[in-house]
Amino acid sequence: MALGLAPPRLVTTAGQLRQVAEGLLGTPRLAVDTESNSLHAYRERVCLIQLSTVDSDILVDPLALDDVSLLGPMLADPAIEKVFHAAEYDLTCLRRDFGFRVSPLFDTRVAARTLGQTRTGLGDLLQDTFGVRIDKRHQRANWGKRPLPPALLDYARLDTHYLLPLRDRLAAELAGAGRTDEAREECERLAGAVDPPPPDPGDEPFWRITHARRLTGSQAAVLRELHAVREEEARRRDCPPFKVMSDEALLALAQASPRSRRALERVEGVPPGTLARYEVVLLEAVRRGLEAPPPPRPAARGADEVTQLRFQRLREWRREAAAARGVESDVILPRDMAWEIARANPPDLPALHRLMVPLETRFAAHGAAILLALRDGLTKANPSP
Repeated sequence: MALGLAPPRLVTTAGQLRQVAEGLLGTPRLAVDTESNSLHAYRERVCLIQLSTVDSDILVDPLALDDVSLLGPMLADPAIEKVFHAAEYDLTCLRRDFGFRVSPLFDTRVAARTLGQTRTGLGDLLQDTFGVRIDKRHQRANWGKRPLPPALLDYARLDTHYLLPLRDRLAAELAGAGRTDEAREECERLAGAVDPPPPDPGDEPFWRITHARRLTGSQAAVLRELHAVREEEARRRDCPPFKVMSDEALLALAQASPRSRRALERVEGVPPGTLARYEVVLLEAVRRGLEAPPPPRPAARGADEVTQLRFQRLREWRREAAAARGVESDVILPRDMAWEIARANPPDLPALHRLMVPLETRFAAHGAAILLALRDGLTKANPSP
């Protein structure tokens, strides 16, 4: 148990969860974190939900509970501020597994980055702010394994135990710097962006492997078969696909398309143990791929040349503005918003404002400069004769 701290409360029954949900009514702020088993399962899931108030640490075990929906209203309650650190992944997992939405949100990493701090990992912030060291040896632990040992439970509670005092310290600094609204808007943007875009029906998963689009038609067909073999084996073993075979190994095999055991053994970048274990299924996958028609290629990614030039000019402006303020570039303007602006090419401030409604403070600070950057990019794209 962490020195000087009362033991955390582990919730494993419906009755305990009901007591927790009732006890948190009226809590003004709640620190939240999650632990998932992404490094140890084919399909990851949330394996622990950590909650901290000013005087207690609560660990909810969703693997021991048939239903954790009692937490949903609390997480969505506008009267309870939820404090996360680097919330994006946690928000996505909570939405995916339980349908939870979180609002309002205070993200301590967003706050630290808005202030221009460079050490924004939770361990760094706690050490720099409170002199607290978190042992990260358990960061890659298998959170889906039961029972969870006391050392893991203690580690998990520390991820939220100090978040509320850290939030108060950062909130005071934001107020002193006049950056409260900017951080709040970024937190609102994160909280509203937890739903992934719908998949493109023409974009099969194997195309997402780096450099897959550089393959010939027959090599792409081989890669599709190899990818399917890896997925099936990962599903059978209930492990992440990369633990069966890396993307780099799949790509090397597709490029070589070996038709014999000797050719298979000559493929660089594939561990000998992998070749020995899967020799037969790999050669069979290559054969199927070589006999299959080339798979249709997904629509080209990216944007037209003029849009790309506008985006590059926005990047250049953003980099200069960030350097002048002493923050990272996406604090000035998030990358996805920069792309949206480059594509839309707003002709005036009202049109730009319609795009930047979620980022009102950054529009007020930088709207005119963004339009100037766009016009400069357009001038470079269409120079006068």
